[in-house]
Amino acid sequence: MKNRVLNTDSSKTTILIRLMVGAVFLSEGIQKFLFADILGAGRFAKIGLPSPEFLGSFVGVSEIICGTLVLIGLLTRPASIPLIIIMLVAFATTKSEVLAEKGFWEMMHGSRTDWAMLLGSIFLLIKGGGMWSADKSLSKNGA
Repeated sequence: MKNRVLNTDSSKTTILIRLMVGAVFLSEGIQKFLFADILGAGRFAKIGLPSPEFLGSFVGVSEIICGTLVLIGLLTRPASIPLIIIMLVAFATTKSEVLAEKGFWEMMHGSRTDWAMLLGSIFLLIKGGGMWSADKSLSKNGA
């Protein structure tokens, strides 16, 4: 089981996706606490999610932890799963309303970062952390 979790290929370019996905989620998680009224609990309350204080903190902590893991390439595959879920919920709760009210092109324009984060996270789930990752180092050492 451990080898499947840490398993990754030897791609040297995966680090580019890891850096993008990890940095964005880490930054967004931190901002949920720094600007809770507009990006954390306040935003969750505005879009009608239940228990916005809890949910804002939970999502923020998840983004910080998983973003950090992705950045260093440690447990990259499992860390990408919560990030995928976060993005799917973001689409369902915010982009479906834009689609209904303003149309397809406005929704596509407003969701370009969401698409990049979703597809980047799916890529990491499939490929793993790549050559320069803690996963690769640990799997080489038989840990």
